[in-house]
Amino acid sequence: MGKVKIGIMAPACRLPQAIADQATALAAAQFPDAELHFHPQCFLSSGHFAGDDAARTAAFLDIANDGSFDALWFARGGYGAGRIGGAVIAKLAPTAKRKTYLGYSDTGFLLAGLYKAGCTVAHGPMVHDLKRENGEIPAKRALDFLVNRAKATLEPSVPDGAPAAAFNMIILSMMMGTALEPDLADHVLMLEEVSEHLYAIDRVLFHLTSIPAIRKVAGIRFGRCSDIPENDYPFGQSVEEITRHWCAVSGIPYLGTADIGHDIENKVVPFGRWT
Repeated sequence: MGKVKIGIMAPACRLPQAIADQATALAAAQFPDAELHFHPQCFLSSGHFAGDDAARTAAFLDIANDGSFDALWFARGGYGAGRIGGAVIAKLAPTAKRKTYLGYSDTGFLLAGLYKAGCTVAHGPMVHDLKRENGEIPAKRALDFLVNRAKATLEPSVPDGAPAAAFNMIILSMMMGTALEPDLADHVLMLEEVSEHLYAIDRVLFHLTSIPAIRKVAGIRFGRCSDIPENDYPFGQSVEEITRHWCAVSGIPYLGTADIGHDIENKVVPFGRWT
């Protein structure tokens, strides 16, 4: 078996060169079967973005449509993936469906569109997670998944056979009704969030659980909501209580927690049925 060739591009914000160097060193030392290729676009800067929309679209397609790559590992999130989602999905070649795509947060726009197009995608750590304290932990988890398909990298409920999908809740809310919206009927839907007030989490769950397509999911698991800002006065419900409330109102089964979130413990959730 040859090396696993992993292409890396930044669909939203720029990746610092130092983080790329750290990832390259980590792979060389601990994953000799991984061959990392950072697209030059990762290091571009155009206002908020890692290059303008055209540059980010071209970089994505350079890797996705190149049959020599086994995987596309997203460099980081931020904001910007949704701006290129329609353009890249429209130009996917057949070879794009023969690789794995891994990321989370803002890259959920692309994961959704790719899944809808029949590609293999997973919610999981990105290169930029190396910037976190103990960031080698999620980076190694991502590489172990991409190189070895290691079961130990998965969110614990994934291997039970039910089809699954995972998203940052606001990203999912924003894409519903667009061309990127995937069919999540009968899926276990896992949701996580970061840096949002509890009232905002409540508002988004009201919206999501009111959507007829979301009411077709097999159930909801809620991941971690981190860095929740202090409200003027206490909201009065925890994240789990909010989730249970809207599941009860909508009739969607509440299935408990999920081991995902914007942190180093973020486990991998392959979309669909794990085999």
